[in-house]
Amino acid sequence: MAIALPLLAATACGARRQSSQASVRKPVPEARLGINLSGPADWNTELPFVDVFRFSREWISQREGSAWGAGPKLDLDERGWVRRLEPGCYAETVMCTIDGGHYPSGDYTVLYDGNGKLEAWGAATVKASSPGKLVLAVDSARGSIFLRLRETDAANPVRNIRCILPGFEAVYKDQPFHPAFLKRWSGVACIRFMDWMMTNGSKQSSWAERPRLDDATWTTKGVPLEVMADLCNRLGADAWFCMPHLADDDYVRQFARLARRLLRSNLRVWVEYSNEVWNGQFEQSRWAGQEGMRLGLADKPWEAAWRYTALRSVRIFRIFEEEFGGRDRLVRVLPSQAANPYIAEQVAGFRDAYRSADALAIAPYVSLNVAPDGKPSVAEVAGWSVDQVLDHVERVSLPEAIGWIEGNRKVAERFGLKLAAYEGGQHLVGVGGGENNETLTKLLLAANAHPRMGAVYQRYLAGWARSGGGLFCHFSSVGAWSKWGSWGLLQYADDPPEGSPKFAAIVEWARAQGQRVGGAIR
Repeated sequence: MAIALPLLAATACGARRQSSQASVRKPVPEARLGINLSGPADWNTELPFVDVFRFSREWISQREGSAWGAGPKLDLDERGWVRRLEPGCYAETVMCTIDGGHYPSGDYTVLYDGNGKLEAWGAATVKASSPGKLVLAVDSARGSIFLRLRETDAANPVRNIRCILPGFEAVYKDQPFHPAFLKRWSGVACIRFMDWMMTNGSKQSSWAERPRLDDATWTTKGVPLEVMADLCNRLGADAWFCMPHLADDDYVRQFARLARRLLRSNLRVWVEYSNEVWNGQFEQSRWAGQEGMRLGLADKPWEAAWRYTALRSVRIFRIFEEEFGGRDRLVRVLPSQAANPYIAEQVAGFRDAYRSADALAIAPYVSLNVAPDGKPSVAEVAGWSVDQVLDHVERVSLPEAIGWIEGNRKVAERFGLKLAAYEGGQHLVGVGGGENNETLTKLLLAANAHPRMGAVYQRYLAGWARSGGGLFCHFSSVGAWSKWGSWGLLQYADDPPEGSPKFAAIVEWARAQGQRVGGAIR
């Protein structure tokens, strides 16, 4: 997801000079649906795993009689498990912080290794207890599940905690993904793992810092590569990986090597350097700008960031090519800002980066970003009806997005690159303080749920295909709507798909492209 930024001034002569260097390859576009999965968090409403502890919050230190979270620093091992507790202290975590009972009630099975004492509260009460196992009676209408570690044996600490949804205790090892999650995204062409990899602001630089299967939770470093590859293999979908902006060459090489070993040989890897390195709101953009200036690539940080993106991308591509033994299974992605094709010219043209790439990727959102002093302003839009919002979207926002697509398609064609959407969809949201206007928020949420939004998506996706777009990775899969945006095609895992105009429209479009989205698992 990206908040639209002001357009940067283009230098026409520079664009022409770089364009003249491009080859004349003309890749055939193939419009296909991909998806960005919502990120790992205890409030994730998609419930992709039958073990909900995978998305538990990291341990919270508590002291008896003190304020929430006021306990001493916890003694954790390298995987995030509590090694010992100080007297009068305990640790706890929370799972399924999902409002409205939108996760299953019933008997949850908690399994763990080591010696200690676990308790539960919130939506859960302990129904049965034995060494290494609890049975929790969960009523999701009561809120979230809290699990409290009261005691742990320093010689054999409590670890490897699993919290299994009702009905999956016997199969969770071999069937870690919820069957409804697999069915929902069966047939998609590609899964972009930007949020599962916690790409934005990532601190990972060495391979030793990568997410591991035995991490206490996957909400601190992200979901392990082994799990992402397993999902793609089960769905028969390509994998889109975003390399952390700080990752060194060895990290990239080890990642590529493991990805090649784990992924089915008929699946491709889309590889991208970080996420939106052109976007100054992200830490990776500021870092790349500093690195680019340090290397003398440009005097202005934003230009230095574009050029560093090109430089680092090419290096990452070459490492993947070496590990994959060629380019046949790779789609090498150069990213840009949809609203400003000039950036695409600069990234693709810098030191002929396009010659080492396959695709130009943009995020051509259908945007209505409403700021207090914007045009239109918060005060104006908050007084509109839902139909007036959608009138504006159809009259202004949709043609604008199609224009961005066509402008970037021309750049892609000049450089012989495919045009892909790393993200896309509606982008109706308050910004710059506008998100705090409750009337505006309710209005934009209602617009997202209106049947006309489905018609907007149909025209939008048709325009994408007509303008030469290829893979289109919607942002995002399932996520609760709020003042921060209505990104999810569905809000909750238990939402009826036919009740979401956005979801219905995008599935209908995908099926028209020959994809069996939501069909049988391959």
